[in-house]
Amino acid sequence: MNRVNLITLGVKDMERSVTFYRDRLGFSTSETEDNPEIIFFHTPGSKLALYPLDELAKDIDEQQPPQLSGFSGITLAYNAKSEKEVDDIMRKAEAAGARIVKHLEKVFWGGYSGYFTDPDGCYWEVAYGEMWEFDESDMLIMD
Repeated sequence: MNRVNLITLGVKDMERSVTFYRDRLGFSTSETEDNPEIIFFHTPGSKLALYPLDELAKDIDEQQPPQLSGFSGITLAYNAKSEKEVDDIMRKAEAAGARIVKHLEKVFWGGYSGYFTDPDGCYWEVAYGEMWEFDESDMLIMD
């Protein structure tokens, strides 16, 4: 097992999250409804889905659904091709309603990054490293 096909985020308010990801950040989808049962975004190399948090928890265990209890230890990342792109994405996220939790800065590993959270508190890193290379699908090459 060496592949991630789908990342599903459990969200408290589908309409708010669809607006955030599709309409404000520009994630691509064929879904036109504002409050669908589930939504899939077309991202290179994998898919990102939004699904109601309560339903996702019940899907995991209907008898004793897992409960949220703070930071999950999971972050998502957008790897940019320039510092300017990082700046642009962070501005776009903030204008979309994201909460900036770590302002952009040069970081210990030699890159440039910051963090924001989506409306449900999912953490996103936006980062650039001058040593990075990307494949033909804009996926980061990491060896």
